[in-house]
Amino acid sequence: MTTLEIKGLTARVAATEDSPETVEILKGVDLTIESGQTHAIMGPNGSGKSTLAYVIAGHPKYEVTGGTVTLDGEDVLSMEVDERARAGLFLAMQYPTEIPGVSTANFLRTAATAVRGEAPKLRHWVKEVKEAMSDLDFDPAFSERSVNEGFSGGEKKRHEILQLDLLKPKIAVLDETDSGLDVDALRVVSEGVNRYKAEENGGILLITHYTRILRYIKPDNVHVFVDGRIAASGGAELADELEANGYEKYLTPATA
Repeated sequence: MTTLEIKGLTARVAATEDSPETVEILKGVDLTIESGQTHAIMGPNGSGKSTLAYVIAGHPKYEVTGGTVTLDGEDVLSMEVDERARAGLFLAMQYPTEIPGVSTANFLRTAATAVRGEAPKLRHWVKEVKEAMSDLDFDPAFSERSVNEGFSGGEKKRHEILQLDLLKPKIAVLDETDSGLDVDALRVVSEGVNRYKAEENGGILLITHYTRILRYIKPDNVHVFVDGRIAASGGAELADELEANGYEKYLTPATA
């Protein structure tokens, strides 16, 4: 059993010479995710949902100003980005980065080697990748292309879930994985997430604006994220309420 525990987390954009004064974005986040659980976070634009994802992953753009994040009792905030990945944390980005000159095949095997602690045996690895790509209806020819370069939005998201399948993290943070997907791609990507949860008993933090992905990936808990904190939590029915009525009842005068 794995537990990701977030307590009183506050964070802001890190100060720079050009922007020495910054505004706090996360304002006291409390959230616990355990193996086999799916938590969905929904909220208006600018509420800090993606910031939460990037802070968990260790993005240098953000500075933690208070609170704790632990994975099975280990201090995540003291870890470097690669250490967080090896500890079992995974981030599927809203806007995956292109890496010209690095083939998808090399990228995936290098990542797997780093996470597993040793290079996977080539024959088994090739079979593993082919099976994973087949499950995602992902053309094997993409293995020879540079990472995400020239990929469509749907192809980039399939590649994110391909990484999820191969790296097998303990906790997966999925930042708007449904954005830009057509109906068929949404179904395939959702099936990949569900397969990861079933096979690895992984914990999932799913950040989304819309309930359509929640028709495929059933959440155990839904959290309303407003003004840098969780304003309300409930079961799957809370997502339906948000779809019907929006976030207005959760907005404070300062954020309305």
